[in-house]
Order: sequence, then structure tokens, then C-alpha cells
Amino acid sequence: MTNKVFWCKTCLNMSTRPRIEFNNDGVCNACQWSEEKDSLDWSKREAELQALLDKYRAKDQRSFDCVVPVSGGKDGSYVAHTLKTKYGMNPLTVTVRPALSLDIGNRNLTNFIDSGFNHIHVSPSATVMQKLNRLGFLEKGFPYYGWLIAIKTAVIQTAMNFSIPLIFYGEDGEVEYGGSTESKNNPLYSIDYMKRVYFEGGYEKVFSKVLEDPGVSEGDLAFWQFPSNEEVKRHDLAFTHWSYYEPWDSYRNYIVAKDHCGLEDKGDNNSGTFTNFAQNDQALYSLHAYLMYLKFGFGRATQDAGIEIRRGAMSRDQALNLVRLFDGHYPEEFLNEYLSYYQMDLSEFNRVLDTYANKDLFRKEENSNSINEWKPNFVVDNPFEI
Repeated sequence: MTNKVFWCKTCLNMSTRPRIEFNNDGVCNACQWSEEKDSLDWSKREAELQALLDKYRAKDQRSFDCVVPVSGGKDGSYVAHTLKTKYGMNPLTVTVRPALSLDIGNRNLTNFIDSGFNHIHVSPSATVMQKLNRLGFLEKGFPYYGWLIAIKTAVIQTAMNFSIPLIFYGEDGEVEYGGSTESKNNPLYSIDYMKRVYFEGGYEKVFSKVLEDPGVSEGDLAFWQFPSNEEVKRHDLAFTHWSYYEPWDSYRNYIVAKDHCGLEDKGDNNSGTFTNFAQNDQALYSLHAYLMYLKFGFGRATQDAGIEIRRGAMSRDQALNLVRLFDGHYPEEFLNEYLSYYQMDLSEFNRVLDTYANKDLFRKEENSNSINEWKPNFVVDNPFEI
């Protein structure tokens, strides 16, 4: 049995993207949603937002009204700034410290805090974080799996400890970029959704696996534990995405964060793409993007190009040239940091990459002098059978 691999006729989303759907014209659901947003009555959703804010706004003015997870980047900064300045909310912003943080990310977080926000920096055990991230890398090809869990669980734990039930995340990536559409018309989402979609159903397995380590107790994993269903009900917890309430625009977020929250961009392009103003907080994102490329055939440039096409800033032909130029970058610039962090030598590290390389999409050139020995069997935008 063969499967046809193809690319969206409007953007360059690839048919291998998990949970993505296409219509009969070959247009992906991210582009369909982008068109739908142009005709959507957003006033109804803003009314839903106002009702949600009114429900959870603290009765005591000395208290916080909501929690906004931030990294110092464009999106969390935009959400926090808008809640504070447009809607009069008093957000508590929360950052979960990533492994292998970058200097520009640290500066941006400081600049954001200094622009006038209350903030808590959560630093879960670096030892446990390393173990979880290493397990995620080995068993799921997900190099910051432990941190990904913590930006949900540790934020929720912090919100509960401060008795702040309402948590605003940024965009719903499944809806905005191509994936499951089950939450498209739902303002709130559940812990079950987080586990099933964001953690690819692997949360319990990785959690239990790290508990087998004799040096780790269940208490050490406190920041990585979700509340029970009873606790969610008792605390009246509500998890929502800002992108539900207004048209999501990453570039607008960047401009607002730059003008009002001190956001800096890099002087040159980010690893594996043509942009310089997103995902600047940690070095592990570049490895995540490379593994995404090996597993599915598309990388960071494809994702960025899709965003630019859908907001009308780039033609598909321009995007195609950039994707062919930048996608598939092996993050050699961080290689020594990766080897040290995962406690591996280069051969072991590359064996993990080999495990997750899609053999239908890539071939390994054994005699290659390049560190990246996996070469695509495809040319972007040329459909083929596997």
C-alpha cells in the first residue's frame, strides 16, 4: 500500500503533519481556518471573553485576576500586555525555566518583567528536568519533553497555590497551524486534551519511567504533576487560549512586545529558518525543529513560511524558495551543549536521531562527510508516493 505525500496548495503544510486535514482542493485546515477568521463575527467571541474575565476577576483588588505563562517572547508578552492595558486585568505572569537557556531569551524576560509585570520564575529541579528531557529525547524524539510538561503542570500548580483559577495560554497551535480542530469552537480545554494532543499520549509513561530512577522520588516530581479531576473542580480551574478570542497574528504580537515590553530580536536568522524574532529562549528548540524535520519532512522554515503566507506577507513561491533553502538544518552550533546535557557522545546522539528519521522520506548517506547524513528523498512541493 502506498501513500501520497503532498503539500498544501495555499501554504506549504505537508500531508505528514500530525492530525492535519485537507479539503478536496488540497488546502490544509490551517489555511481554511485563516479564511474563516476573515468572516467570523469576533464580537461574539469578545463577549465570551468579557464574560470569562468578569467571572474570574478577583473581588479583592490586592489579588491577581489570572495567570499568563510567559517566556519573554512575543506571544506571552502580547497576551499579558493586552489583558492588563485593554481589559484592566491584573495578571500574574509565570515562567518555567528551560534547560540551555539563551542570553537573548534571558534579556527578553528581564525586559518584559521590567516593563511593569508581576512575575514568578519557577525553577523545577534541573536534575529531574534533565532526566525527563533525556527520556523524551530517547523514547519520543522530543528533546524538551520534561520542560513541555512543566509549562503546563508547574504553571497550574502555581496558579492553584495562589488561588488563581484562570490561565491564559497564547495560541491554539493545532487550530492555527494545522492539526486537530476539535477545540476550534471551544474556548476552554481540558487536562485530558493536553495529555492526548500536546504530550502525544506519552505523559504517564515518561512520568512513571523517571520514577523508576532510584534517585528520584514522587516528591521530586511535584512540579510535573497534574491536579486530579476533583482538584480541578474544587479550584474551578479554567484553561484557555487567547487565539480563541481574537484573530491570532504572531507578527502583530512581535510589534506590540517590541514596542511595549522590551522585546529584542536576533541580529541574524534563527537556526533553520529565515526569521529572527521567535523561539529565542532556549537552545533545545533547534533540536526539536530538526527532529520534527526528520520525523515528518518539514522544519522550522515551513512553519514560519505558513504563518507569513496566511497573514498575506509572503507569496507561496517566495515561501517555497525559503523552505528549500532553510529547512532541515542540523543544529551543529549547539552540538556540544546537547552532548553535555544528554550525557552522550556524538555516535550515541546520532543513533537517537537515526531512530526517528523517517526512512520513507529520508535516506542515510553512509559516506557523507557531513554531520547530517540524512538526505531527503523528496523535493518540497513535488508530490510523491511512499
